[in-house]
Amino acid sequence: MTNGTFYNPEIETMDRSELDALVDERIRYTVNYAADNSLFYKKWFHENSIKPSDIRSHEDLLELPIISGKTIRENQPPIENEFGFKTIDWKDVFTVHETSGTSGTPKSFFLTWEDWERYAEKYARSFRSQGFGSNDRVIVCASYGMNVGANTMTLAARNIGMTMIPEGKCTFPVRVMEAYKPTSIVGSIFKLIHLAKRMKEQGMDPARSSIERLVIGGESFAEESRNYVSELWDCEVYNTYGSTEGTMCGECTEINGLHVPEDLVHLDVYDPHMDKFVKDGECGRLILTTLLPVGGKSGNVLLNYDTEDTTVVVGRGKCACGRTHMKIMTPQREAETFWVSDTPFNRVDVEKGVFQRENMEYLTGEYEAFLYGGEDEGETTLRVSMECNDPQKCDEELIKENFLRSFFSYKKNLENSYIDGSLNILFNYTKPSEMEFYRVKGRPKRIVDRR
Repeated sequence: MTNGTFYNPEIETMDRSELDALVDERIRYTVNYAADNSLFYKKWFHENSIKPSDIRSHEDLLELPIISGKTIRENQPPIENEFGFKTIDWKDVFTVHETSGTSGTPKSFFLTWEDWERYAEKYARSFRSQGFGSNDRVIVCASYGMNVGANTMTLAARNIGMTMIPEGKCTFPVRVMEAYKPTSIVGSIFKLIHLAKRMKEQGMDPARSSIERLVIGGESFAEESRNYVSELWDCEVYNTYGSTEGTMCGECTEINGLHVPEDLVHLDVYDPHMDKFVKDGECGRLILTTLLPVGGKSGNVLLNYDTEDTTVVVGRGKCACGRTHMKIMTPQREAETFWVSDTPFNRVDVEKGVFQRENMEYLTGEYEAFLYGGEDEGETTLRVSMECNDPQKCDEELIKENFLRSFFSYKKNLENSYIDGSLNILFNYTKPSEMEFYRVKGRPKRIVDRR
């Protein structure tokens, strides 16, 4: 199926009108499949007085209620006896998966082999759009477990003919880089920075290694941190976005938005504050709908599912890479958005301030921030800690000025609050390994709200 820079050229370059018609066909089939096979949706359509056969197109889909992760958890054990979103018999379930459960009981998902094939195609398209081919050897620094990401990438690699090196973690011995000469690594921003540091300590220059491109997955990031990683490794750095729920979008070589595989997953953007879907170019919550090909089966189907991630649709026209599928901005986690003086800011805004290029002459890139106080106390304090290579040689004033200029660049209200004293921003500079998150197991929580 692979052809040139495409994995499935017929679909990936489909004319917009044909693609929209295909999406509507799959919306009709998927809605009826959900109504026929899901305990939750059978009840859901009845309670909302909706006839599944009335849902004929994308516009009709927008009229349906929105569900959330809370909805899934409330319709599975231990709250309910049955898994309300499971749409197949147990004998047809190939694998069972759970989300991380960071916001309560993990959400359960059931995948058929057909699901895996569709998931793998999404990642295969992304890999091909980034220039991967059969000559690539890729280290995967993602968990092989209840999360689907690493296994999905591995299946996609099989379809393309790539060689995978399934390390799972980025703490593998540096000798792996010398022995197998990988052409790419999939991992987070900080994993790739740490690996580069370990390589330098052992006499290897990441910029002169066999790596031709890097792929960031699993988290949003600032462009400044991407640029820093690109400089360390002297190669392009691509972004992917995926989830157990079935999203899986990736940047192409144009690096100006993530392509959405529209024939396999439908994406809308919703503003929960205004209680409406928004136009392209406006920010809102990413709403996901599973799309099945006519006759297909799935272990789970989601209709108008709120991912609780925010994004913007940046275009539906033909990309310079030749793809016609829509593009979105890198999604950001709603849980990592904080409000001060009636103004939101995200973890990525803090990261952008840290990774200003001049700062990186002194910093390792590691950071953490804490919010104290609150509106009822008359002021809020944001304390930002940054790890220095050598605190004695750290230009603290330069870093502070660069951070503030970046942080306030699109946050005029926050700047006004900083000027009038209702927002304090304190800076702390630490030695390596002295930050609080080093003492906590699991993924570092970069911003902690202690108000």
